Amino acid sequence: MFNAARNALLHTRWRVYSAVLPIAAAQRPRNISTASFDPTIRQFLVKLAEHQPCFPMNSSSVSILHEPRLFYQTLLSMIRNARHRLLISSLYIGSEDIELIDALKTSLRNNPALHVYLHLDLNRSTRPGPDSTAQILLPLVREHPDRVHISLFRSPKLKGLMARVVPPRFNEGWGTWHPKIYGADDSLLISGANLNTSYFSNRQDRYLRFTDQPRLADYCFGFLQAASTFSYSLLPSQDSADGYVLHWPDALTHPHRIEAKAQQTLANFQTTQRLSSPALPASLTEQKPPGIAEDDYDVLVYPVIQAGQFNIREEERCLGLLFRELSSQRPPQFPSPVEYDGPVVDLTSGYFALYRPYQQAIINSRLACRILAASPKANGFYASKGVSGRIPEAYTLFERRFMSAVRTAGKEWPQGSSEVFPWVQLKEWERQGWTYHAKGIWIRPTPSSTPVLTLFGSTNLNSRSANLDTELSFVLATTSQKLRKRLADEVDGLRAHARVWRGEGNSEERRVRLGTRLLVGVVGGML
Repeated sequence: MFNAARNALLHTRWRVYSAVLPIAAAQRPRNISTASFDPTIRQFLVKLAEHQPCFPMNSSSVSILHEPRLFYQTLLSMIRNARHRLLISSLYIGSEDIELIDALKTSLRNNPALHVYLHLDLNRSTRPGPDSTAQILLPLVREHPDRVHISLFRSPKLKGLMARVVPPRFNEGWGTWHPKIYGADDSLLISGANLNTSYFSNRQDRYLRFTDQPRLADYCFGFLQAASTFSYSLLPSQDSADGYVLHWPDALTHPHRIEAKAQQTLANFQTTQRLSSPALPASLTEQKPPGIAEDDYDVLVYPVIQAGQFNIREEERCLGLLFRELSSQRPPQFPSPVEYDGPVVDLTSGYFALYRPYQQAIINSRLACRILAASPKANGFYASKGVSGRIPEAYTLFERRFMSAVRTAGKEWPQGSSEVFPWVQLKEWERQGWTYHAKGIWIRPTPSSTPVLTLFGSTNLNSRSANLDTELSFVLATTSQKLRKRLADEVDGLRAHARVWRGEGNSEERRVRLGTRLLVGVVGGML
């Protein structure tokens, strides 16, 4: 039975993935004018479309959730109402998530045509013990071997002798599967949140929902299918002590040597998706094409893949382009502006160890940049036992180094000022009993306006996200005043729990021990 299931899985996987690209390539794109978008980002959108797929939609299909509990309720509702396809891409599924697993079981039993596609990280999902993600999902795949498809990605960074000696939990330091995509039929919920109880209760993240967007949903499905060709499959086995086997789909490629295949697969996927995009943003001088109503779309969404271990660096190219375009619109002002009226960049990360090219882009820009990081108490590793308990200290060190570079460049935002300056301000998020996991960027054309663009998804914007993890994020631009207001409410709501920290001070709370400094020197790029 299980051999038949394995063969059926492989046949289905290749059939679906090979079908996605020709269908996408056959779809003819239409030119979309950017004339109605804010001049601050107009040229950026045109240039970004030269490299990335682009999906137009109406803002009525986009909603922003603010609370973890609402994220969980929405996710459960999507699972219960799915009819033909469920997508779940996450780092792992926690052992406490009984309600979520029960919802999957019920939907599968009630809908014979429903297929569930899960894509998770192998190392995180197969930790030893009965509560591992693999063990939690095993009853689902046993009961529905032809309709539950579980792919487990293993980073190839850890190989050879190191792969044998590095213990579980620590092996995740060499890279993980990190995209957070939750889809039901033609709707999506895109977040940075994993599937664990804390992410449903008191761990703050971002959550954007897209309703009835078949093209974007098909894109995400195609992305997961492409990645499944260089990932293991979890299959039930009566002969294994664990009750399952990890099946490798490619006899010609060693699972520790997937770099070339993964690079080619992801690059080909993005190229095909870009050439078949339903929208190709046109020159800023063009008006909307004839036959397209003014209210057909007011949102553009661009998917961006970052997988540095495979030399896929779309996020770097995207953000480099964004800062260049924004900075080019601002003339040099010396010694300081009388009143700044240019773009405002809000950037946040729950793990603020900003990737060096992003640091340089911020410091060298002539933009107002407001950074929001997690305070030590809001870090998910606060008060952890062992080496992981030093991680909040490590991020204090990263923040200090960043603000030192800001001050050296003469770009620190004046302390206590209510005015906006084309420099850098650092704040930390803290809320009693909560941890912080949000990440992303918002762009306002002026200090008094609402955001016209946001970057959201899985990236933490740090060196690990750039070089080790596999990430999928999205750029969203809009002309909708209502959606812009909701984006402003989102970022302002996060900043409401923030306080300024200049990266200085030697209080006990902010002390960085020598051992932590040594740890950062050895594994800083893994944090």
